[in-house]
Amino acid sequence: MPPLKEMHHDRYKWIALTNTTLGMFMATINSSIILISLPAIFRGIDINPLSAGNVGYLLWVLMGYLLVTAVLVVSLGRLGDIVGRVRVFNLGFAVFSVASALLAIDPFHGSSGAMWLVIFRLVQGVGGAMLFANSAAILVDAFPVEQRGLAMGVNQIAAIGGSFIGLIAGGLLSIVDWRLVFWVSVPFGIIGTVWSYKSLRDNGVRTPSKIDWWGNISFGVGLTALLVGIVYGIEPYGGSSMGWGSPFVLSAFAIAVVFLGAFFYIENHVEAPMFNLRLFKIRAFFMGSVAGLLAAISRGGLQFMLIIWLQGIWLPLHGYSYSDTPLWAGISLLPLTIGFLLAGPISGYFSDRHGARILSTAGLSVFALSFVGLLFIPTNFSYWAFAALVFANGVGGGMFSAPNSAAVMNSVPADQRGGAAGIQAAFMNTGMVLSIGVFFSLMIVGLTSTLPKAMYRGLSAHGVAAAQAHIVANLPAVGSLFSSFLGYNPLKSLLISRASTHVSEAKWLTLTGKKFFPDLIQSPFHHGLIIVFSVAILLSVIGAIFSALRGERFVHQTPTLLKHEGELAESSNAVPGEVALDPEVVR
Repeated sequence: MPPLKEMHHDRYKWIALTNTTLGMFMATINSSIILISLPAIFRGIDINPLSAGNVGYLLWVLMGYLLVTAVLVVSLGRLGDIVGRVRVFNLGFAVFSVASALLAIDPFHGSSGAMWLVIFRLVQGVGGAMLFANSAAILVDAFPVEQRGLAMGVNQIAAIGGSFIGLIAGGLLSIVDWRLVFWVSVPFGIIGTVWSYKSLRDNGVRTPSKIDWWGNISFGVGLTALLVGIVYGIEPYGGSSMGWGSPFVLSAFAIAVVFLGAFFYIENHVEAPMFNLRLFKIRAFFMGSVAGLLAAISRGGLQFMLIIWLQGIWLPLHGYSYSDTPLWAGISLLPLTIGFLLAGPISGYFSDRHGARILSTAGLSVFALSFVGLLFIPTNFSYWAFAALVFANGVGGGMFSAPNSAAVMNSVPADQRGGAAGIQAAFMNTGMVLSIGVFFSLMIVGLTSTLPKAMYRGLSAHGVAAAQAHIVANLPAVGSLFSSFLGYNPLKSLLISRASTHVSEAKWLTLTGKKFFPDLIQSPFHHGLIIVFSVAILLSVIGAIFSALRGERFVHQTPTLLKHEGELAESSNAVPGEVALDPEVVR
């Protein structure tokens, strides 16, 4: 019979897994539940997000949460190393719950209501960052090395699977009442707050040290400026379809370069750095982190492009009304979720026995091949071919994520796990924001070169006067893209009314019906998809190369980085294939 202490530890690790999984699921489901719910939310506060001056609200409600989590997770992970990971994690549940309740009771309408949502989405992001930053570190503290892959697999499923499930939850809840999109998090947040306070304990290595204020400030300002520049770069500016050349965006990027440059200088010279750059001297950490960032960029772009593809083209062409497309887009993406949910824990289990390199590299290879398949199906595809490809994409993502996360966290000393987890979460969330900027921009470039001609021909053929058809056809493509993303028919707002177009009732019904705009945008959108998915394939292949170069399976042997400064995984005393066990996890 095992000793009582061992039985107690065995029970605690499952409590830690369940609690942190709830936290990660809640934090990530809120990053995607908004994607599907935006039309209902903006209707609820009586504002048109596509009107002049309102696109900013749309972008900030959509991306503000991701931006805050990306900026804060490293600082909050390092804070967890100093004051206790469980303490910061508990506070994250509480902040998240309060912010969710305040979002749900938004008392205003119009621009005031939108600003309320933006502010408390940012506050909600602070709570999400506390959860993201410390979840993985708490798990690694609780589980022995031979079970960390399985634990991280379950946790990663909650993190990335939550972002897929949020698509369906948002569609279902927003049909009933848009406020439910925010209320749904409150009871789970309250349960998580009480449960984590009662059941979790700090049993990791703590590092008493001063807070790196200058590092935190320079990193926060630099990354915020970078991500804000990306957000406004995809908005129209002047006569341009995008704002990458606007003085504001260029100034934001200049500020980002200055402050991030200062950050790297500070971190190399301060006594107790927030962002421990010495971790990147560990081969397994460096290679796994870069592979994870590239996978996050590819995955984020995929999700947005698939939603636009389904809501703006495929579902209307198959008879679904625009008001129903958000829900059915989420349902149509179920194979993606199922593939990830199946592959995640299985690959985590096998990575505990055989290491991460083969599984993660194969996973990103499958991921890249699924993009190749999506390039070759027509825009108006057969659903089962589409379902098989997105299922393969989910399987590839699951094969990569869990083993990679466990390997990265295993490679760092015990006193650096909070900071390391923060870095991983920062890469994941930054990758999502970057993917939106990069993939939206690439799609807009593709549409700008082909959509105006197709739009002009289509409108002229249905009786719209040449002058008006020319004006509408040459409006920024981002408007059509956002309309498709929100499940709107843009021609209703672009053409204003039947009287203004001087067309017959029958032609007006055709122009604003389910099939005219999807038919019109099919070819230009596919041209954009070729550009977007080609970049995703390239990023995935490069990520697979980094994953393959991570070296043999490696677990850091010492509890602190100071005892093993500058160590490279490849120079450990372990023979090839041997696990270098950390003394603190030997039972």
